Amino acid sequence: MRSQPTAAPRHRTVQAPAGRLHLVEQGTGPLVLLVHGFPESWYSWRHQLPALAAAGFRAAAIDVRGYGRSSRPAATDAYRIVDLAEDNVAVVRALGEESAVIVGHDWGSNIAAASALLHPEVFRAVGLLSVPYAPPGGPRPTDVFGRIGGPEQEFYVSYFQEPGRAEAEIEPDVRSWLAGFYAALSADTMPAEGEPDPHFVTRGGRLRDRFPTGPLPAWLTEDDLDVYAAEFERTGLTGALNRYRTMDRDWEDLTPHRGAPLTQPALFIGGALDASTTWMADAIDAYPTTLPRLSASHLLEGCGHWIQQERPDEVNRLLTDWLTTTQS
Repeated sequence: MRSQPTAAPRHRTVQAPAGRLHLVEQGTGPLVLLVHGFPESWYSWRHQLPALAAAGFRAAAIDVRGYGRSSRPAATDAYRIVDLAEDNVAVVRALGEESAVIVGHDWGSNIAAASALLHPEVFRAVGLLSVPYAPPGGPRPTDVFGRIGGPEQEFYVSYFQEPGRAEAEIEPDVRSWLAGFYAALSADTMPAEGEPDPHFVTRGGRLRDRFPTGPLPAWLTEDDLDVYAAEFERTGLTGALNRYRTMDRDWEDLTPHRGAPLTQPALFIGGALDASTTWMADAIDAYPTTLPRLSASHLLEGCGHWIQQERPDEVNRLLTDWLTTTQS
């Protein structure tokens, strides 16, 4: 599709099972739904919205339930991945479309994959950033994460799963915690090999104790950090953290789909320095089976976890090239 002038991005809210979902959309053409991860918001797609719009697509970046201006249900089990998939279907319908391409980053990658798996009639193609696709199944998640780390340290997922624990660390100083968390997983500021791994918490300690100190990563301006911090200072972190607290429930809900591949056209983009891609290398190796219609799998050298913000131009090119192919 040809590059074309586009109107400014537009904020709107739509009705969904969550109650209200906020989104930002830009452009006209085939719908592309963009789903963020933790701890972010629609704003993590700020570089993609104009690029996709200019390429002839209607890009819509949502605030996932529990985040930003979207509703925040009180019950923990309201954040099950099957419910988030239903929210995505509702967004497509509210935008007047029958189908869309869905693209997700971090937790958004898992949410996008589940949406495509559960609703293939709605999501005709799926793009996954940073977190590879692994079919449902295997052992119960809490059992797995509880064994990681050993007696001296605890895996961050287990830390996040205990209600109120991470909130007590983060919410007194949201801005500095976010700055440290983003820096810990960014290519230019992450701890060097041999330094304490920020994916773990020392027993009795805090996650932030292992964050790097120093400048912000190159992709994150002070103004960008202000946007993220303002949202979480207003909403708190419980809605976002509840995604980790429903993982066992997801495991049960998706039992009928254990081992299931995603059969839609697919794209994967990861950062070569991101623990999500190194820890899940076996999942990437299994793509011929689990993503049989994979168009391409890209690992960006020298890139960390926040891939569409660290390397926006490269990600935009890969996304628009793939999206154009899916429309042909």
